[in-house]
Amino acid sequence: MQAEHRGYPDEAPGSLPEFIEKFAAVLIIAGFPPMPARVFVALLVTDSGRLTAAELVDLLQISPAAVSGAVRYLTGLGLVHKERVPGSRREYYRMPGDIWHQVMLLRNHVLTRWATLLKEGMGLVGADSPAGRRMAGHAAFFEFLAAEMPAVMARWDALGQAD
Repeated sequence: MQAEHRGYPDEAPGSLPEFIEKFAAVLIIAGFPPMPARVFVALLVTDSGRLTAAELVDLLQISPAAVSGAVRYLTGLGLVHKERVPGSRREYYRMPGDIWHQVMLLRNHVLTRWATLLKEGMGLVGADSPAGRRMAGHAAFFEFLAAEMPAVMARWDALGQAD
């Protein structure tokens, strides 16, 4: 049975908020700020894929200012879009259909930045020092992952399994 007015599953009390917090904690460990992580997961669990600011405030028990900041952060990354529903004056927030593709692209950019920083560090400690050689190995690993990601995403797209 679905809760019609919000579009997220009607489960036992506390289970959905617990899931949101659990999933958000994983995103936080991966580098998301806490409030954007919670808003991201809240949008993920809705059947409609969209919520108003007031619905986010109600679901997450956070302030309107916290929602505003989280949405601004997520919008800046392209992970959330604003939209208006015909006949409504309310602004809704939704995830694009290819959200995980976008997340992986962002992660790929992080890998590239890490490799660049490691190479910069190698210049400081000396490429032939033990630390420099260790950093070179880490940089090579991140460059390998970043180079392989486009092919992985292309294979996924070819499967026709995208959101």
